[in-house]
Amino acid sequence: MALSREQIAMRVAQELEDGFYVNLGIGIPTLVANYIPEGIKVMLQSENGLLGMGQFPTEETIDPDLINAGKQTVTAVTGAAYFSSAESFAMIRGGHVDLTVLGAFEVDQEGNIASWMIPGKLVKGMGGAMDLVAGAENIIVTMTHANKHGVSKILKKCTLPLTGAQCIKRVITELALMEIKDGAFHLLERAPGVSVEEIQEKTEADLVVPDNVPEMKF
Repeated sequence: MALSREQIAMRVAQELEDGFYVNLGIGIPTLVANYIPEGIKVMLQSENGLLGMGQFPTEETIDPDLINAGKQTVTAVTGAAYFSSAESFAMIRGGHVDLTVLGAFEVDQEGNIASWMIPGKLVKGMGGAMDLVAGAENIIVTMTHANKHGVSKILKKCTLPLTGAQCIKRVITELALMEIKDGAFHLLERAPGVSVEEIQEKTEADLVVPDNVPEMKF
């Protein structure tokens, strides 16, 4: 059974470590804020100038002036700080973010990511993605394994304009958790009920499959 958007976010949250400074991109990554494991403290950073994002607000706690980089309303945890976007990007470019979680259109086996434009479609701009993939040592991509036509987005070589080159370490889709190393994707975990054969069928890139591939646990 393929993972839901929430389950993908839950699995990403298991990668968080106590004391991490984390930037969550637009889309599925924003949901990670709702699933931070108990017993650890992380500080979520937003490009528009907030360090210390909390969970999404309820109707009682919503503040329309408090938003993330994707213009979603958010909450702030105790100790949160506000600053200009220039200072925010100085943090990102200076390598002070421990983990970045991004969405993508395509990722390939060289660790390249295409996440910002599809030729012929209206694009508002790259946003902070280029800075984030250049400034963070640890990057996790959340995405669907294939497009709506069933064509793989896990590729030997990206076909769309790149956001960053040779920078992606791990990818979590609705089907699998994979690591990129030595010029190939390595299958680490599969979604509950999803077969290795289905993952192989929907992966255009070189995929290294160990003898035993455990199911994800939540």
